[in-house]
Amino acid sequence: MLKQKQKFRDAEEIVEFLPPEERDIFVCLRELIFKCIPEIREKISYNVPFYFMKKRILFIWPSSIPWSGVKKGVTIGFCYGSLLVDEDNYLEKEDRKQVYMKTFQKKSEINIPVLKKLIFEAVVVDGGGI
Repeated sequence: MLKQKQKFRDAEEIVEFLPPEERDIFVCLRELIFKCIPEIREKISYNVPFYFMKKRILFIWPSSIPWSGVKKGVTIGFCYGSLLVDEDNYLEKEDRKQVYMKTFQKKSEINIPVLKKLIFEAVVVDGGGI
């Protein structure tokens, strides 16, 4: 098992730690989450930010932070992704039963309209409404 060398207190410390490509993706995803849901709460768990309303909704996991299994890039995860409609088949489901994700290698790969739709739907699934 990998040992985590760094313990982050907040997302700003994570931003400072990340290499430039991951930093750009991370900041873009984080800003998108807060633009979509200004009242969402951010909490560092497993050394990455998770986003809460009533329960965990989303997380952002850069590959530079061990334990994710992501070899390269930055992943946004939907904690209850299996309950989302995902008409565009945008999320990576693999063999997971509940958590669905999308990994980005470059900021330009982020499809903002599709991701916004999924974020809003995740809040509805959480019972937070929009």
